[in-house]
Amino acid sequence: MTRTEIKLVLDGNGSYLGMEKGCFVLKDKKGTVNKYPLFEQEIDEVILKSGNSISTGALASFGFWDIDVLVMTSRGRPVAMLKSLDSDNYVLTRVAQYKAYLDERAYEIAKNIVKTKMESQNIILRKHGFEPHSPEYFEKIDKITGKSLESFQRSINGVEGNFSQRYITKMFSLIPENIRPEKRAGFMAYDGTNNVFNLAYEMLGWKVHKSLLKAHLEPYLGFLHTSVQASTMSLVCDFQEIYRAYVDDWVIGYLQNVKERDFVTKTEVSNKRRRGKREYLNDFDTSDFMRELNGFFESIVEVKRLRNGERQTLETLINEEAQLFAKYLRREVRTWIPRIAF
Repeated sequence: MTRTEIKLVLDGNGSYLGMEKGCFVLKDKKGTVNKYPLFEQEIDEVILKSGNSISTGALASFGFWDIDVLVMTSRGRPVAMLKSLDSDNYVLTRVAQYKAYLDERAYEIAKNIVKTKMESQNIILRKHGFEPHSPEYFEKIDKITGKSLESFQRSINGVEGNFSQRYITKMFSLIPENIRPEKRAGFMAYDGTNNVFNLAYEMLGWKVHKSLLKAHLEPYLGFLHTSVQASTMSLVCDFQEIYRAYVDDWVIGYLQNVKERDFVTKTEVSNKRRRGKREYLNDFDTSDFMRELNGFFESIVEVKRLRNGERQTLETLINEEAQLFAKYLRREVRTWIPRIAF
């Protein structure tokens, strides 16, 4: 019997996911019950939003079968994931990653990531009728050297920051004027539009994170972003750069139908002495946004699959790229240049 892959998304409130006689059982707050036989339908991923519940039996089955489980806040922010205890038993790949961090490949990896990011930005800029980045940026990247990886990272991130700022300015001009922010703001932004981008990036980060774990890589040891001194998931940040432009383009398309009234203001405590008012999409639109975003990662890209097929989903491409990168680190392939999704 052919097994079909499905995703279980509990993004409303009051749903329950359990295990019963070899079936995953999903019951929503209206009492509607759906059953998913474990050996007939392959559960590829489970997204569990705050406000729903899941049985320990289902969690144990997900862990045993190495099924990805993402836990999100009520606003859709990814905060945790279920990881099988067996997922860390591939030491060879991580050892190869540590070795690459200490040799000349670290510089090549960082350059390839930045150049791929710039190429993907050029595709999006051309799509919207903007002038692409100057070829001089590619030349600057190729010429960057450094006495240490740390000094090299400072130099290459400086170049990346220059062309990315130009790109952001152009792309933000496409956002409807009534919800257009003055500038790009990252984590804990105050305006709603930047927080829409931040939520999309967090979901991209989750997709990248799980792909790196499946490839048995160390998410905290990156090559473009500083990693050893700070407790940041540097390799996740590195891989996000490859796909960020595609997410930008999708988010800007989504924002064309968003109105000021779709945002709500919430007071949050940033530390013991300070409170801040931040805008977010309302709960209904956040759920809609997350459903649409999950659909975006399932959209088809014209990139040949490693095993068979001329096309694949964006999420599959991210997974494959992590596998290719791991092969490069293990010296099973000679080069690694991230593939362009469009």
